[in-house]
Amino acid sequence: MTDTTRLRNFVAAFTELVDRHGTDEPTIFETGGTLLSGLVAEDDWLPAAFAQPHPDRYQQYLLHCDPHRRFSVVSFVWGPGQRTPIHDHTVWGMISVLRGAEQCEEFGLDPNTGQLLALGAHRLEPGAVDRVSPTIGDIHRVSNALKDAPSISIHVYGANIGPLQRHLYGDDGRPQTFVSGYSSELMPNIWNAD
Repeated sequence: MTDTTRLRNFVAAFTELVDRHGTDEPTIFETGGTLLSGLVAEDDWLPAAFAQPHPDRYQQYLLHCDPHRRFSVVSFVWGPGQRTPIHDHTVWGMISVLRGAEQCEEFGLDPNTGQLLALGAHRLEPGAVDRVSPTIGDIHRVSNALKDAPSISIHVYGANIGPLQRHLYGDDGRPQTFVSGYSSELMPNIWNAD
């Protein structure tokens, strides 16, 4: 049985952060990024049920949702070659790789034409923290950077991301509303300890 103490401690610390700083995004990013980097620094806490790839599509497992929906913690599991469509989040988010590596392609909308513009790409390695939000850049496509192994990333969002209405983008930049949902109805029991 996996010891979820690290995840429980992360959730408690993040709850305190949100209690103290509410929606202060720069502070959430600074302090929350340090907390997230610390969580993924050790790879001994994620239960196997929330680290399982699917042969056809990436998986999005809910690990915790704040009771007031101020933040959620999610594991994304990527099989070789799997990727998201181009999408946004509409809330702040932080991503850090636990296992493997991810490739992130950033996009923006041309303010004059509304066309989707490729803004760059980068590789996210274990421990590094990536950030998204409507204030700093919110449109991207993420893929497993490994061709022969799964990758797992841990995401923290400023809402319950699964039922949140967001947008997919085609090459023409037109948004299409979508709801990502979660890959499982189960969540780990992180409270089964002293």
